[in-house]
Amino acid sequence: MSRRHFLKTAAILAGTGAAAALSGCKIRFQSSEQTAAASDQTFHWRLVTTWAPHFPVMGEGLDLFSNWVGQMSGGRLKIQVYGGGELVPPLEVFDAVSQGIAEMGHGASYYWSGKVPAAQFFCTVPFGLNAQQMNAWLYSGGGLALWEEVYKPHHLIPFPAGNTGVQMGGWFNREIKSVADFGGLKMRMPGLGGKAISKLGATALLSPGSELYTNLERGVIDATEWIGPYHDYLMGFHKIAKYYYYPGWHEPGPTLELIVNDSAFAQLPPDLQEIVRTAAFRLNLWMLSEFEAKNDEYLQKIRQEKQVRILPFPDDVMAQLRVKSAEVIQELTDRDPASKKVFDSWSAFRRAITDYSHLSESAYFSLISGNSTSIP
Repeated sequence: MSRRHFLKTAAILAGTGAAAALSGCKIRFQSSEQTAAASDQTFHWRLVTTWAPHFPVMGEGLDLFSNWVGQMSGGRLKIQVYGGGELVPPLEVFDAVSQGIAEMGHGASYYWSGKVPAAQFFCTVPFGLNAQQMNAWLYSGGGLALWEEVYKPHHLIPFPAGNTGVQMGGWFNREIKSVADFGGLKMRMPGLGGKAISKLGATALLSPGSELYTNLERGVIDATEWIGPYHDYLMGFHKIAKYYYYPGWHEPGPTLELIVNDSAFAQLPPDLQEIVRTAAFRLNLWMLSEFEAKNDEYLQKIRQEKQVRILPFPDDVMAQLRVKSAEVIQELTDRDPASKKVFDSWSAFRRAITDYSHLSESAYFSLISGNSTSIP
């Protein structure tokens, strides 16, 4: 064996060991002939997304993901990223990867709730887990195994791959003074949150981000939620909406997903599979970090420009949204056994981690904000 071949093979095995340590998987050593054969094969994959090409944070993160995989694999797995509409429409990513039109996809699982109702629990639940808690449930609380079970009939393997953190409540062209103000309101809001506002008399709509500015400006919709101050500012919502509400009760910690066609994944040698897993793990952390770092900066920009009023939802509105969200979840779990199974796991984890959070993070934030640290 040549020195160059030896070093290349050693690097591959080292990468496999590091990835296995991160994911808790066992290393299965290959013969030199198998390793050489695997190292000589190059895979070309397509990654389709629900986001615009190179979209800030999400699209940029996928560009980084493609580069990370290419570097770690020594160029053996090349991933071409396609923004929403470049290869398939944004909201057809799930079907495209399921059918093998593309090997990978990236989006938010609540976009497919019409096909797989239980999928939305792996993204976010109104008044539910924040980003840190979602990661804990998925990686260490059994959530990821349930996610894989739910997606298996669709020939998909899911990976957590990003999180926006707690979102804002949305942009409105009417002031929300009471629950009655939701009557007749047309608002872009996906997932369980959209169903909750519908119970208050609003019309919840789902549309790609590329259409939101125009729809809000022209009055096609009266309000829209999007993400947080950074992306909302870049979208220009502060120029056309009067009110910016918080908190993001509907999306307290939405996990974004990387989905992989199971047949395509099975064709990869073990080390490339581990590289995909490890790169998804890195992407999950990178995206959340980017969101956290940028949102405060852009919130200050919105405040300084003084074009909109930044307001909390009234207490009675929040109380009714909580009630209606619980009704939506109950109706879903009553009619869909898969959703009930997932929600039972999710809710048990939430009860336990909420108790600890009261004694840890809630108490700490009360302390640094000058409030009482007593726990109810």
